Amino acid sequence: MAAPAIRLTSGMTENHSDSRPGVTLGTSDLTVFPLSLGGNVFGWTADEAQSFAVLDAFAAGGGNFIDTADVYSAWVPGNTGGESETIIGNWLRSRGNRDDVVVATKVGAHPESTGLKAHTVKSATEESLRRLGVERIDLLYTHRDDTDTPVEEFIAALDELVKEGKVREIAASNISAERLTEALDFSAREGLARYVAVQPHYNLVSRNTYEGPLAEVVAAHGLSSVPYFALASGFLTGKYRPGGADVDSARAQGAARYLDDPRGPKVLTALDAVAAAHGTEPATVALAWLASRPTVAAPIASARTVEQLPPLLAAATLRLAPEELALLDEASA
Repeated sequence: MAAPAIRLTSGMTENHSDSRPGVTLGTSDLTVFPLSLGGNVFGWTADEAQSFAVLDAFAAGGGNFIDTADVYSAWVPGNTGGESETIIGNWLRSRGNRDDVVVATKVGAHPESTGLKAHTVKSATEESLRRLGVERIDLLYTHRDDTDTPVEEFIAALDELVKEGKVREIAASNISAERLTEALDFSAREGLARYVAVQPHYNLVSRNTYEGPLAEVVAAHGLSSVPYFALASGFLTGKYRPGGADVDSARAQGAARYLDDPRGPKVLTALDAVAAAHGTEPATVALAWLASRPTVAAPIASARTVEQLPPLLAAATLRLAPEELALLDEASA
């Protein structure tokens, strides 16, 4: 399928500036690189040595924002959860760079610490602190909402962790607009720690998971969004094509399903066109589109090898022109 032509106007070239931009997360004082390195592969498809190499390359490229969770990677046979946090903690100690890195992790989904009851939130956070080998977590997410627990209970527990100096800022992953509003209102009413960011499932081929009520609440309260599945399990890298060869990846099945979505091939065609205009990769363009969206601060993308990092890092300085954004919007609508 041929890519449609894009006419470049003055200034529509890729920005290769050496200056690394920083973005502030919501109303917090956390300044992060506009790309978050996903730690879900550490201890899964990347062993400790491979993970260290990726983390080193990310830091060398200006990255400082690392995302993990206490449940990573409990789904792997022989793992119990916490493997990613342990690897990241070992890397921080070995490199002596704790103060240079913003570490985000999540509680509430570990098989032995499920839910958001106050005691669960506190005990799970203690375990994360131990595995990471740090005194304070920079950004702690509730991994997924627990509708059986009132927001008053887990917000109060999170506030205690902040007051104790064990957590710097709090955020929410996989939460509805209604529950987010409820939590924010309670924090404001009681003067407690409040969410500064959300982590939704959001990318070029999955837009209605975030756009709409949730994004509106985030914008209205001055929060930031840090989307996961930013590359749709690798689909938006362009590795998966109609009639293409099988890709050797643990996430291949998840990525390939987008080929059955009528928008999938259209989005790939648009990505190819914009990438060719900039001399870059489809993944870079997909991340740059996401970063351009209202409220988005830093999309999350993971890499199991150093070779996979350059197109991800390049997204931090790629600015897309209005007509390029419009082309991608139309293909993904």
